[in-house]
Amino acid sequence: MIIAVNTRFLLPGDRLEGLGRFSHEVLQQLVRQHPDVTFHFLFDRPYDPRYVYAPNVVPHVLRPPARHPVLFVAWFEGAVAAWLRRHRPAAFLSPDGFTTLNTNVPRVTVLHDLAFEHYPLDVGWLARRYYQYFVPRFARASARVVAVSEATKQDISQTYGLAAERISVAYNAPAAIFQPRPPAPLTLEAEQAATRQQFAGGQPYFLFVGALQPRKNLANLLRAFALFKQAQGPSAAGVQLLIVGREAWRAGPIFAAYQQMTHGREAVRFTGRVADAALTALYRAALATVYVPYFEGFGLPIVEAQASGCPVLTAGVSSMPEVAGPAGAVLTDPFSPADIAAGLTQLWQEPALRASLRQQGAANLSRFSWERSAQVLWQALTLALDEELRMRNEE
Repeated sequence: MIIAVNTRFLLPGDRLEGLGRFSHEVLQQLVRQHPDVTFHFLFDRPYDPRYVYAPNVVPHVLRPPARHPVLFVAWFEGAVAAWLRRHRPAAFLSPDGFTTLNTNVPRVTVLHDLAFEHYPLDVGWLARRYYQYFVPRFARASARVVAVSEATKQDISQTYGLAAERISVAYNAPAAIFQPRPPAPLTLEAEQAATRQQFAGGQPYFLFVGALQPRKNLANLLRAFALFKQAQGPSAAGVQLLIVGREAWRAGPIFAAYQQMTHGREAVRFTGRVADAALTALYRAALATVYVPYFEGFGLPIVEAQASGCPVLTAGVSSMPEVAGPAGAVLTDPFSPADIAAGLTQLWQEPALRASLRQQGAANLSRFSWERSAQVLWQALTLALDEELRMRNEE
């Protein structure tokens, strides 16, 4: 059997973020679980050989690179559709939310969120037009849709009118690198001290991880941190806020909120992207991870932090309470800087709360497994192929 896979988010180097991380982790498992299947990986640029996971992976580079709405159309409706016509795989799997309408090959599409439907002004005009035109059509044209949380499944069903039975759920999971203790011979205490010295001037810190873009709600987090610093005064004078992630799009209001801070601005540090090894250490040394988007399809930093033994403060909306688990995080109102600040105060003042969150977070992790998520994808592919066979038999 031949399965074609959209792998355009498997980027070279240490550059994997949410969609890329999902693609990498779940496809590794899928390829290894099914050595009798040939997977044709369709890249949109030269690929890193590490993504050819096994001998049953055949890589292809299709042009043009698809990183702009006009090029999305050219790649998916042109290059990918033409490849599918020539090679006629049994199915086409797309783990990044986009697929092609220009094919009769059964499609399985992973939708990570519908944020653009609920917050359309968070993305540019042309991208918004592409998403709003194509994504509902992608969902309806796919034999099976896979969501990354139950909240996202319900959103897809309600927003696009898809039967819930057509939608499976495959959670994200923390990568194996995220562990509560560093590799020997380092002790946790020594690593934490070294990490705080390197990134926070030796001071305790709250940690945000994610791309700098509107939905991550960093402007309200910065306002909340200013309120926290103002209220706590000298007792929290050394506490820092580390913001780890690349500047993505529409980050202007984030930096405007930073400039407008009347308290604590000197304690905010923008690190940019960091390598995975540094990120694991940052989680382990943090007072807590503070991740308060106002909309999220899953929220990978929540489980990365829990896997690293780091307490979590997150938003009590969309998928985030589901992902954090019962008692696994402090939940706040992402639209209220005062409520976020109250959560920061709790975490700063209550070591027992931090210890409880570490314990509850570790227990929550049993719900998430890339192996199980790959099995969900395979089941979706199987159901899509069964449906195709049934329809052919009825003709």
